[in-house]
Amino acid sequence: MGGEPDRIPDTPLLDKKRRFLGYRINKMAMGLGDPANRAAFRSDEPAYLDRFGLNDEEKAAVLSRDWTEMVRLGGNLFFILKISAVDPVRITEIGAHQAGMDHESFLRDRLGKKV
Repeated sequence: MGGEPDRIPDTPLLDKKRRFLGYRINKMAMGLGDPANRAAFRSDEPAYLDRFGLNDEEKAAVLSRDWTEMVRLGGNLFFILKISAVDPVRITEIGAHQAGMDHESFLRDRLGKKV
């Protein structure tokens, strides 16, 4: 072992640089653990995102539920999954989106489920 960190092909590594990059988006997502914040998010998503100082690129990713882009921007999947509790979205749908696959193909090909 040593040298390069473990990598998953086509998946951004959540390293120190990306963690700092994703601070705002992760802080916003963590806020969704509070019922009052979830209500504020449901009521006016752009205003809620402004409370955390998200830039235009981060806002666009959250508003379009572009999970891959949120991760690329430093979003920690553990944190940004809190958004799925508001929508709600199944984690397997997010996995399919990140893999660039439709949900049924993801379930069948990546998870070995019969669909």
